[in-house]
Amino acid sequence: MGYRVAVVGATGNVGREMMMVLAEREFPIDEIAAVASSRSHGSEVEFGDTGKMLKCQNIEHFDWNGWDIALFAAGSGPAKDYAPKAAAAGCIVIDNSSLYRMDPDVPLIVPEVNPEAIHDYKKRNIIANPNCSTAQLVVALKPLHDAATIKRVIVSTYQSVSGAGKAGMDELFQQSRAIFVGDQIEPVKFTKQIAFNVIPHIDVFMDDGSTKEEWKMMVETKKILDPKIKLNATCVRVPVFVGHSEAVNIEFENELSAEQAQEILREAPGIMLIDKREDEGYVTPVESAGDSATYVSRVRDDPTVDNGIALWCVSDNLRKGAALNAVQIAELLGRECLKKG
Repeated sequence: MGYRVAVVGATGNVGREMMMVLAEREFPIDEIAAVASSRSHGSEVEFGDTGKMLKCQNIEHFDWNGWDIALFAAGSGPAKDYAPKAAAAGCIVIDNSSLYRMDPDVPLIVPEVNPEAIHDYKKRNIIANPNCSTAQLVVALKPLHDAATIKRVIVSTYQSVSGAGKAGMDELFQQSRAIFVGDQIEPVKFTKQIAFNVIPHIDVFMDDGSTKEEWKMMVETKKILDPKIKLNATCVRVPVFVGHSEAVNIEFENELSAEQAQEILREAPGIMLIDKREDEGYVTPVESAGDSATYVSRVRDDPTVDNGIALWCVSDNLRKGAALNAVQIAELLGRECLKKG
């Protein structure tokens, strides 16, 4: 006996990736529904690579009764309007937007990091998926925190344009083409030219000079991993289609060498350590695209602080940063709470 699962935002980048991951991991499904806005009503999306085509249903008229799990990948607006309706009908919502992440009654979960939080879903029947840049970071931090207790993290991100959706990917392609043929560049999705450039600005600016993306990384890491951890982030958009990268400096309360960190990361769930101090002995976002692992490379001692290391972390933001993590939450929910499949 399997589950009745609805994917909301099924025509978008993350929604399609959710379909792909559900099919690849053979999540126990009795029935699946593709749900989208009225604009996509009647259009078809494929369920992974199975050849099974699903006709999109209008979210405005969708009946949530009898559905077990809804994976929301439609943004904060639809999550605000429809997630409570689904939850009230008994359908457990796993939401990819930022809307519910800091709600004290909504668990924010990365299954490799805080699986015990899954039982808190009953407060509102909603579970939050973290920000894509936070998800890969905490997967890398968790085993190191368990070993030596993290005091402080400084992270600089190199985030791909797919984090801004299809419009971001289209803009990088169109601007790159325009440069080669001599056409004028006109930024639309991003605040400045993204092709052959980097933009130290993701989401809106806040009063203290940080951006909301940087704030999200700080507060989400505290909620998922440990409220005592101090974290400062600089988030940068780079001209890469898929795959977020992060340069991370970590200060610990207790001694931990780079060699010890490598051994810990080598055995950690969700982590693939590729760390050879030679040409090609590290992972770049191009190599992470389409993969489920969080890759760690360039692990080394940080001589500027006592008990510090630095590392490089790369992951496919559409998968671990969004779709895969949501499906892993659904799997955890099934194992620990629903126990159907």
